[in-house]
Amino acid sequence: MVRVGLQISATLENIDKLETSHPDYPFFVKLTCTNCGDKSDKWHDITESERVDRTGQTRNAAGSNFVMKCKMCGRENSIDIVEKSNVAYTADDAGHFKTIVVFDCRGVEPVEFSPRAGWRVSSSENGQSFEDVDLSDDDWVDYDQKNNNSVGVYEFASKFIKLKK
Repeated sequence: MVRVGLQISATLENIDKLETSHPDYPFFVKLTCTNCGDKSDKWHDITESERVDRTGQTRNAAGSNFVMKCKMCGRENSIDIVEKSNVAYTADDAGHFKTIVVFDCRGVEPVEFSPRAGWRVSSSENGQSFEDVDLSDDDWVDYDQKNNNSVGVYEFASKFIKLKK
């Protein structure tokens, strides 16, 4: 098993906190098989609140958050989101990479991330909260009516790093 952290970086304008709608947020990733090196060309979603058994059937208990069979080597691989590893990206983190979630990988590792919709944004100075924010374009802008100022997420970037246990 290898633990892989998803790190993000962004410039935040008048924002205290950027976070996923944990545990229902689907992390859309592209994967590489660690056995044969085959990289998926489609996006796969991994959601902590969903469990899948080895036959690919979704269920609530046991199993893993994601199971797939490599189309090249036929090996069965799985990924779990490490419980309580999902954290917010804050104003103090702005402009720096920070690990926001950790994946426990068996036979496959994430190599690309697509942020998409489902983020929560909290404005600074106890301002307005925004739900289901879409970061598909790596930028997002809105207006905080409570504080009468613009809010935004700019230059969103992500990367995966291998972690020591």
